[in-house]
Amino acid sequence: MTTAESRRSAADTTGPVVRTTAGAVRGRREDGLAVFRGIPFAQPPVGEGRFAAPRPPHAWEGTREAYAFGPPPPQEAGIQGRTAGPAAPLGDDWLTVNVWTPDADPAARRPVMVWIYGGAYKLGHSGSPGYDAQHIARDGDLVVVTFNYRVGMEGFALIEGAPANRGLLDQVAALEWVRDNITAFGGDPGQVTVFGESAGAGSVAALLAMPRAAGLFRRAIAQSVPGTYFSEELARDLAGALAAEVGLRATVADLSTTDPRRLTAAGQGLGRKMHQYQDRWGKAAPTVTPFSPVVDGEVLPATPWRALADGVARDVELVAGHNREEFQLFLVLGGLLGKISDEQVTAALRLFVPGPDGERAYRAAYPDAAADELYERVHSDWLFRMPTVHLLDAQVAGGGRAYGYELTWPAPGSKGVLGACHGLDIPLVFRTFTADLGSLLFAGVEPSPEAEALSSRFRASWTAFARTGDPGWPEYDSERRLVQILAADPVVTGYPEEESRRLWEGHEFTALPLLM
Repeated sequence: MTTAESRRSAADTTGPVVRTTAGAVRGRREDGLAVFRGIPFAQPPVGEGRFAAPRPPHAWEGTREAYAFGPPPPQEAGIQGRTAGPAAPLGDDWLTVNVWTPDADPAARRPVMVWIYGGAYKLGHSGSPGYDAQHIARDGDLVVVTFNYRVGMEGFALIEGAPANRGLLDQVAALEWVRDNITAFGGDPGQVTVFGESAGAGSVAALLAMPRAAGLFRRAIAQSVPGTYFSEELARDLAGALAAEVGLRATVADLSTTDPRRLTAAGQGLGRKMHQYQDRWGKAAPTVTPFSPVVDGEVLPATPWRALADGVARDVELVAGHNREEFQLFLVLGGLLGKISDEQVTAALRLFVPGPDGERAYRAAYPDAAADELYERVHSDWLFRMPTVHLLDAQVAGGGRAYGYELTWPAPGSKGVLGACHGLDIPLVFRTFTADLGSLLFAGVEPSPEAEALSSRFRASWTAFARTGDPGWPEYDSERRLVQILAADPVVTGYPEEESRRLWEGHEFTALPLLM
């Protein structure tokens, strides 16, 4: 054994020990924090538990080592930062939590932030290096929790004989674990803030609307909320198509003994050809993901916009915002920059923009926009920007408090063509500039003092909100619509995408329907 290995071995036996409801866990001390990884919050969802709601974890004897992240749930490959990666652990104990805490002292009662990853509801895991929460916990002097939830077929396909929205039910189970255990890690279960990006933000919005999640968190941060929630009819049709990819029916009886990797491949295969079924699946077809939360009337009784406008989350304080050029990331990754035709712009405007005169109105509002720019704008508006601002409006209409923001600082990597694109907020919040998606968005450049300052501002605002309910700028309302612009020189101003907002005024984001 080397000297370094000997030191680590000694540290392993003297690390902090915390007793959870299922048993004791031992973590490690890392740069002033106590860190615990891979703690089960539910039983492995395999065997009889396959496609079932999460079940409480089995208790264990002795002290369990909480040194390594749990294995990611089955998932397909994706863009940088959203795959399990070759070094990810193997196994079926997918449902685990991780905790970063300044001090595992039950008397500390620090605020708690719980991160929900994104990934189009079909990929992602909490062990991704881009979600290393040490800087948030250390800079904010609070407790941070991350966790895995089922994605893709395992978590979101509407399967006969299985509950809908199993991925959301996993999230509720993780939050219940936080409620029951976080005091022992130095956290305050009455001061929990959930935060997430993209599908993670869509999950946050869904949790705000879910009766089963009521009371499990006090505050919420939704970064780039996607507008895609499925009707039961659409979700059932998509699940049938997914199962047909492997010659089966979308039932628990058919799928529960099928290797998850076959189902992952089925999801990936269907995603590649969804655009061929636009006449059947409508706006869901171009998203290349057959998964989203299902408005099933039980787990998720209504869309988040309808639920919030009805006041179901008026007691939860909300921060919601988006990035200025959300869809630019997908144009760059798809090799589409400079290749968008006016015919493609016309098709996008006619598909996504509300109202019979939507195409003309968009072209009139942005008369000087090139094809690429108008194509990016309409996709960003319908998929992320308008759903986000409408969520703010719904929260205010329902009597709740809300704060809005827009990130306008451009990503420095890829020769500067990415702009303030989708996902840029992740490496800024976590200060993980060289990990996962950050390695693309900051490719070939050292993080500048400007990037470091903006990253610090993100964390200061997010942790202040978790601690006090105030991120440091004025509340959003339906008259002034003040939002925080996150840039090199941050300012508070009226909502900067007002031209688009007016074009979408009065539009209701409903569950996406099955068209035929």
